[in-house]
Amino acid sequence: MADLFRLSASEAAAGIRAGKLTSEALVGSCLERVQERESQVKAWVHLDHDFALAQARECDRSSSRGPLHGVPFAAKDIMDTADLPTEYGSPIYKGNRPTADAACVALSRAAGGVLLGKTVTTEFASRLPLGNTTNPHNPQHTPGGSSSGSAAAVADFMVPLAFGTQTVGSVIRPASFCGCIGYKPSYGEVSTQGVKQNTASFDTVGLFARAVEDLALFRSVLTGFAAKPLATIPLKDLKVGFCRTMFWHRAEEYTKVFLEQAASALAKAGARVFEFDLGEPFEQFETMGRRINDYEFSRALTWERTHHWNLLSEFQRDKLAAWLHVSYEQYREAEAVLEQCRRSLADAMKEVDLLLTPSALGEAPKGLSSTGDTSFNILSTWTYTPCVTLPVFTGPSGLPVGIQLIGHRNQDHRLLEAAQAVYRIFAK
Repeated sequence: MADLFRLSASEAAAGIRAGKLTSEALVGSCLERVQERESQVKAWVHLDHDFALAQARECDRSSSRGPLHGVPFAAKDIMDTADLPTEYGSPIYKGNRPTADAACVALSRAAGGVLLGKTVTTEFASRLPLGNTTNPHNPQHTPGGSSSGSAAAVADFMVPLAFGTQTVGSVIRPASFCGCIGYKPSYGEVSTQGVKQNTASFDTVGLFARAVEDLALFRSVLTGFAAKPLATIPLKDLKVGFCRTMFWHRAEEYTKVFLEQAASALAKAGARVFEFDLGEPFEQFETMGRRINDYEFSRALTWERTHHWNLLSEFQRDKLAAWLHVSYEQYREAEAVLEQCRRSLADAMKEVDLLLTPSALGEAPKGLSSTGDTSFNILSTWTYTPCVTLPVFTGPSGLPVGIQLIGHRNQDHRLLEAAQAVYRIFAK
């Protein structure tokens, strides 16, 4: 089989189960792809070829067959790994070696997955500084962040699966910019044990893949949800709320056109598409959500800012100095507003199966000084609902532009089934 690195995780797992493919051959192909492309993309921060191949050979010798048996995956470098350094994108933790894997990594390895390496993250999974990772479609453009390396590595066929995290928009936006599928589960769906905390109220482990069915496979490993094929959903049974959100005016004009085209394509395919308005409770949503982010992040980094202030980036020092002034009373007020928004959205979504929104303002911005605008990512993250971005369109600069689907909280499998049905429309 040529170009094994191009296989999806599900294809690779099936090939290994059938004895048509070895894990060593698959991992070796991925490592060759990394060697070919890494000097331009710069997606990886820790990569040990011998360690990866040793895991693969052990899989090939083993009679145990977990759902991910022999399939390589990557972990964002804010996730603890016992066998590779974990530095959280900060010189403070240079050479740091945890004693245990983060829960998501441990579960994946217990299911037979091969940890290929650690991918680049921004400092402590915040918006900046970006680091050296570039967009695999054009190195002059940002890959997004903070899960920069994971999105770039999956999109560039270096690895079929990768972990990211999302506190604001760190899975959906880079997936859209790099042109792969990104999935942020419902809040609390996947354990964050062993993942460096950013904002406990929002932090969510997310996934990158190149096929929707791979997300379902990966999710089953992480949650214990019975692994089963995604059911085929007839489009005529799908009720879609076209939600421009309160940030529609910020989107690029071509993004607005693309979303209108997506809504029309869904309607033409038989889905029932409705206009969906978030309403009054969301007027303070962005302000209050950022207040919670500021309050919790500034306290999560107390040790780093009190002991290693000079090793923090200038961006981080400036933000922390400002964010420390958010009071406890302001924080609790913000929590109350967001909880009201969650209830309001849940009530409004009783009339639809999912929401259609942009994944980002547009294509990946030029330059590596920014990870992009988070406006279209906060709705799902801060209401705890699951979302998926699908690489459907190509913008005026030839870069990917995704569409985002938001589902009901704790109905992730249903969202993935709907996402697969929607994606097939545009893949034709």
